Amino acid sequence: MNVLIVFAHPEPMSFGRALKDRAVGALQAAGHQVEVSDLYAMGFNPVASAQDFTERRFPDALQYDREQKHATAHHAFSDDIQQEIDKLQACDMLILQFPLWWFSTPAIMKGWIDRVFVNGLVYGSGRRFDAGGMKGKRAMVSITTACYPEMVEPDGLLAHLDINLWHLQHGTLAYAGFDVLAPFAAWSIHYTTPERRSGYLDEYAKRLSGIENETPMPTHPLADFGKDWRMLPGIEPRTVGHRRPLVKPA
Repeated sequence: MNVLIVFAHPEPMSFGRALKDRAVGALQAAGHQVEVSDLYAMGFNPVASAQDFTERRFPDALQYDREQKHATAHHAFSDDIQQEIDKLQACDMLILQFPLWWFSTPAIMKGWIDRVFVNGLVYGSGRRFDAGGMKGKRAMVSITTACYPEMVEPDGLLAHLDINLWHLQHGTLAYAGFDVLAPFAAWSIHYTTPERRSGYLDEYAKRLSGIENETPMPTHPLADFGKDWRMLPGIEPRTVGHRRPLVKPA
């Protein structure tokens, strides 16, 4: 596989960087091709603006998603965006590696998604979920966090990890058509031992050595939903984000 790792951490000596480096080695040892977008090292600009386009369809007022669609059709993206789009299109698997901040990604990675997951290629004109522009590719999230794993159990203080990551795993990656694999997490990094951190590196490498054979997380195809955008009768919800409405007692 061709694997693209998009990495975001501002500290060159971070444990997140150690995970990223170990991932590169493990994937290459398993015979995969690996490319890394190290967003902080690249000085990647996360701010979406009119400067992202070399020509405009609507020059009087910026309609960013519609300009993306125009730029997709007319090869009119700025060079920094086009380079990342090319990497995305070339990959068979995408790994987003970052520290979990406020239940989400660092701003620089969110900006990468905003600018690179472009209308007309990744989504738009019916491209979503099993009809998304990235259909046939795999993706996963790899995080470091200061919290303890018990905090993100189903009954934990912060709720299930997949609920914390729902906006990213479902609303971004699955929406774009990726087959999303279960996330990898290294817990309580600031409060654990060197031995445990070393264990996380080994666990991550072992998992990545066979990542092409993993079964994706459960999801729902578009065919599970009706014209009213609601789940069809008889379909059993199978993700953390889908539930049948509670029936109120008479």
